[in-house]
Amino acid sequence: MATVTLKGNTIHTLGNLPANDSKAPNFNLTKPDLSTASLSDYQGKKVVLNIFPSVDTGTCAQSVRQFNEEAAELDNTVVLCISKDLPFAQARFCGAEGISNVEMLSDFRDGSFGKSYQVEFSDGPLQSLLSRSVVVLNESGNVVYSEQVPETVDEPNYKAALEALMDA
Repeated sequence: MATVTLKGNTIHTLGNLPANDSKAPNFNLTKPDLSTASLSDYQGKKVVLNIFPSVDTGTCAQSVRQFNEEAAELDNTVVLCISKDLPFAQARFCGAEGISNVEMLSDFRDGSFGKSYQVEFSDGPLQSLLSRSVVVLNESGNVVYSEQVPETVDEPNYKAALEALMDA
């Protein structure tokens, strides 16, 4: 169980993020068109998993905007923005914001992503949602960087994640 905070109050996730140099767990997530995406769909690419509770909060929305801006400059890289938001809400947000350089994916169907990556909140007001985290994978699907943001209302360390991409 990992411990983070929400506005200074302690909350927990199911466990710890996958370790560096480990093979990233596969997943099946739902795209905005309700089709399924799995990690194997991105084989041979560098992958940034931008994980967050809900795109309907300011910090989560900003992380999508920031990675959308940064992703436009990245070669052979895909940024996957993952939450339990319904795909319709994700699509509405991207349409309203002009977001086109990242892919939105939802863990709403069975929550298996949150469980396999250990980022599901196990208690507190955000119980069952996903903890703000970033996981960077190299072209082989191995973890090269991970960050579980200690204070849920704070943004991730974009610079460190993007530097890990360069070294991947």
